[in-house]
Amino acid sequence: MIITQTPLRCSFFGGGTDFPDFYEKYGGCVLTTAINKYVYVIVKPRFDDQIRVTYRKAELVDNVNDIKHDIVRECLKHVGITKGIEVITIGDVPAGTGLGSSSAVTVGVLRALHTYKGETMLADWLAEEACYIEREVLGKTIGIQDQYISAYGGFRFFGFDNEGVTTKKVDYGDLFDHLLMFYTGVTREADKILKVQSKNVSKNIKVLQEMKKFTHKKVTGELLNKSWELKKTLGPISNPKLDKLYTKALKAGAIGGKILGAGGGGFLLVYTNDKEKVRKAMKLTEIPIESEPDGSKVIFNNEGTY
Repeated sequence: MIITQTPLRCSFFGGGTDFPDFYEKYGGCVLTTAINKYVYVIVKPRFDDQIRVTYRKAELVDNVNDIKHDIVRECLKHVGITKGIEVITIGDVPAGTGLGSSSAVTVGVLRALHTYKGETMLADWLAEEACYIEREVLGKTIGIQDQYISAYGGFRFFGFDNEGVTTKKVDYGDLFDHLLMFYTGVTREADKILKVQSKNVSKNIKVLQEMKKFTHKKVTGELLNKSWELKKTLGPISNPKLDKLYTKALKAGAIGGKILGAGGGGFLLVYTNDKEKVRKAMKLTEIPIESEPDGSKVIFNNEGTY
C-alpha cells in the first residue's frame, strides 16, 4: 500500500498570468503557498485484474478506459497501469472551493502511482506531468500554478515563460497571524469561470500586467484589496452574495482579502489586525491555515514505514 499527502494551496497574487496564452508572450508570475490542508491518495494492489476507484463515488471496472474519474483514468494510463489496482482519494475540504484540489489530486495520484512502480519523481517532473495530464490530455482550460505549488510546497514565487518555470522560496514573516479563511458555502465549477478568463486574455493584458507587479511585494491587506478589485474585472469572478460577504468583512475590520481560486464561491480569505472582531461579525465556518513547507510526498509505503 502507498499513501501520498499532497497540499492544497492559497494563491495571493498573479493568478491569471499562469495561462500559456499570457505567459508565453509576456511572462507570468504568481505568489502562492501550499497550506496545511491536503488530498490523500491511497494505492494498493487487488487480488484480481479489476480496477476499483473510490472518491465521493465508487467505481469497479474491468477496463481502465471505463473509469469515469477522468484524472485517475488518465494518470493510470499515463504511467502504464491498466489492471489489478485500487485508487482511493480523500480530501480535507470539498472540491470546487478554490484551493486547487483538482490539481492536488492529479499530483497526488501521479506521486502514488510512480511510487507504486518503484519510480522516484522530482517536484518539477511531477508538476510538469500533472500539467500535461490536465491541460493536454483532458483539455482543461486552467493555468499551471496549482500543479507546481502542490508538487513543491512552501511559500513561493513562481515565474513562467517560454524558457520554463522558475521558483524561489519567500519569507512570509508573520503573515498568517493576520489571515482568516472562511467557507462561503458555495461550490462552483472552476472550468467555466476559467474558460471566460482565458478567452478574455487579449482584452485584459494591462490588468494582468498590473497584477504581476504585486507578486514582487510583501502581502498586505491593502495589496490584497487592490488585487481583488482588479481580478473582478477579468470575468464572472464575484457575485452579489460574495460581494456582500467581502463588504461585511471590511466593515468588521478586515483590511483586504479575496475569493480564492477562480472565484465564484469557495473560500474567502481576509487580512486583518483584529481576527476576533472579524470572526464574530462573519459568523461563517473558519478553516485555520498555515503554510505547508512540503510538497506532495509519500507518508506510508508497503513496508509500513513513515
